Amino acid sequence: MSVSRRGLFGLAGAGVAVAGLGAAAGVLATGEQRQDAAVPASSVVPFRGQHQAGIVTPAQDRMHFVAFDVTTKDRAELVALLRAWTAAAERMTAGQEAAEGGAVGGHREAPPADTGEALDLPASALTLTIGFGPTLFDDRFGLAAKRPEALIDLPRFPRDDLDPRRGGGDICVQACANDPQVAVHAIRNLARIGFGKVAVRWSQLGFGRTSSTSTGQATPRNLFGFKDGTNNLKAEDPAALAEHVWVTGGPEWMVGGTYLVARRIRMHIEIWDRTSLAEQEDIVGRAKGSGAPLGQRDEFDQVDPHVRGAGGAALVAEDSHIRLAAENLDGAKILRRGYNFTDGSDGFGHLDAGLFFVCFNRDSRTQFVPMQQALSSRDRMMEYLEHTGSGHFACPPGLADGAFWGQRLFD
Repeated sequence: MSVSRRGLFGLAGAGVAVAGLGAAAGVLATGEQRQDAAVPASSVVPFRGQHQAGIVTPAQDRMHFVAFDVTTKDRAELVALLRAWTAAAERMTAGQEAAEGGAVGGHREAPPADTGEALDLPASALTLTIGFGPTLFDDRFGLAAKRPEALIDLPRFPRDDLDPRRGGGDICVQACANDPQVAVHAIRNLARIGFGKVAVRWSQLGFGRTSSTSTGQATPRNLFGFKDGTNNLKAEDPAALAEHVWVTGGPEWMVGGTYLVARRIRMHIEIWDRTSLAEQEDIVGRAKGSGAPLGQRDEFDQVDPHVRGAGGAALVAEDSHIRLAAENLDGAKILRRGYNFTDGSDGFGHLDAGLFFVCFNRDSRTQFVPMQQALSSRDRMMEYLEHTGSGHFACPPGLADGAFWGQRLFD
């Protein structure tokens, strides 16, 4: 018996998603006040296309990110796994169970082909985005010659305090959805399918997106209480995405893809909470309430480094977060797609909470790395931050009909 987990929701949602994008554009064109145009919970985001979903897709509310180590040394077995993952991923993003038969339709004496916790839930705009880490290109699978030059081992930045249990990985999968159980279900089933061939190296749950990837979305706030990602690239600006996000050179299998950087950033919120509002705003360079750059009126006003305050000092200080981020990229930009996280406490009564930073760029060597070098060495906010996890992955372009994840890499 074939059971469609969320078939009816999926068919309805496809139309809703298109309508939602149009509505979002309408808000931008006709309304002065931006409103949050989150994708409806029941929507289905197309799995196949020119680029992978989950990059410029309007950021969903929840995320489950996972990095796998490949444990098999058999290239054919890895390719078979990628085929199986692709089939399951396409089904789950369409609102179906991971496999025919699913949670209750298979043989009663065999483990179910779907774990079942997402039965009856809508598609929730689930997207699954895959990336390949530098370690996949060693001598195990004959891929060394296909490693892109841009897929560097990220340098160790000043003040990094990286936990080796929260970094690296041969393959990453980013699951985003408007229902955390749908995202967790997707990662759980990919891990289940990969049993004996891959092992989870590290993972991270996220909530409350910390940037907007669509002009129809309001700018969210991070756990410091400030609007985050005001100047982020947006899905409605394809020229900027082509310039800053999508790969045009390097190995053929990466043309149309992008590079994902993941950084787990713990925020020492107890110390921040004892800092005055004035100092918080000086550190960030923005007003906490409106999100406007200091010396300006509205959130989207341009930063003016020449505006002076008392004593002639620049209102947006040279070591403020937004000024360093804006002035040290030589015009380059990144597409941010991070989430807040809380992972309990550290045993000293302090919350282990912060930002799971994810960004996409066409070449991390000239975009993310110089930005992070400037921030980690000069940003006053670093006093309140601790980078504890890191990863860099090459995300291939989207899939044509019938193709599977990594096909162009392994052909």
